[in-house]
Amino acid sequence: MKKNRWILIITLILLIVAVVLLLTNTTSTLTGERSEFALKDTSKVVQVYLADKEGNEVNLMRLEDGSWELNGEHYANKRKMDLLLKTMSELKVRAPVAKSAHNTVVKRLATNAVKVEVYEIVPGINIFDWITLFPHKKKTKTYFVGGPSQDNMSTYMLMEGADKPYMVYIPMFRGFISPRYSALEDDWRDHQVFEHEMAEIRSIDVKFFKEAEKSYRVHNIDNINFDLIDMPEGDTLSDYDNLRLLNFVNSFADIKFEAILNNKLERAFIDSVISSEPLHRITIVDKEQDSTVVTTWFKKGFSDLYQEDGAALEPYDLDRMYALVNDDKDFVLIQYFVFDKVLRPLSFFIGQAE
Repeated sequence: MKKNRWILIITLILLIVAVVLLLTNTTSTLTGERSEFALKDTSKVVQVYLADKEGNEVNLMRLEDGSWELNGEHYANKRKMDLLLKTMSELKVRAPVAKSAHNTVVKRLATNAVKVEVYEIVPGINIFDWITLFPHKKKTKTYFVGGPSQDNMSTYMLMEGADKPYMVYIPMFRGFISPRYSALEDDWRDHQVFEHEMAEIRSIDVKFFKEAEKSYRVHNIDNINFDLIDMPEGDTLSDYDNLRLLNFVNSFADIKFEAILNNKLERAFIDSVISSEPLHRITIVDKEQDSTVVTTWFKKGFSDLYQEDGAALEPYDLDRMYALVNDDKDFVLIQYFVFDKVLRPLSFFIGQAE
């Protein structure tokens, strides 16, 4: 009898807890507050969806290793993703939009805003943040990000389902934050070209199209010893600077391009560049026999625009080149400052003048 009484008491307690949780879930302020734009814990965010009125969409998904996937095809830029999450956690409401400006701001939001959807891992049962059970993915916030306020110190935002927009800002930041919510895929692309540790590399080919004698291949024997092969002669060289070669191979651990140009330049111009003779081609083959290839071209300078004493200035840009990366899918801008260390000529390793 005593045992049955305890079972009844425990059952009643569980029923009361279930009713309380049901009521708190249905009246949750997570999506009900019309001015709660900030996230409390960005570590729980697993997906961010951005869309603008021109049909551009960005879907950012957190992967198991902590990196972010962009539109199911690319890696997202880590720096930009970190900045977005930091922004989402620091948002503060400055003030509601004044009645006199309300209609104008709402109209602008209706035509120019970026829609933001945030998905988090939330518990199905949460008892005072002490006991959390049954975690699942849930859309926790949906709001619209518009343009800057008149003083450029805040950004107009509107929570989905609300009729009152707000001026939102980040403390200690001077400016507006709408550019951080871009719905353009190119703005979120990871700029990594090479990310190869020495132990992963099987071989490296560096081809100079205009000066073939500078071309060579490096074959990784055991991460300590290497073959340096003169191309196109095919001779394996024994007398080379081992330290320079090691530094060269290690340089491929982190090489990035500057900007994606696929949608910023006319297709006809890109095709004309690609159809011309390249400058270099770098090919890395890893231990899994997968290849990464980068082909470069000169970027035109300003000789057609400026003349000095009748003589043309430098015909080519001295700071940047064009390149094809990602299996020739992306036409990008690269910097000599970044790529010079992986574009060494053969003479650099065998003690001759560069």
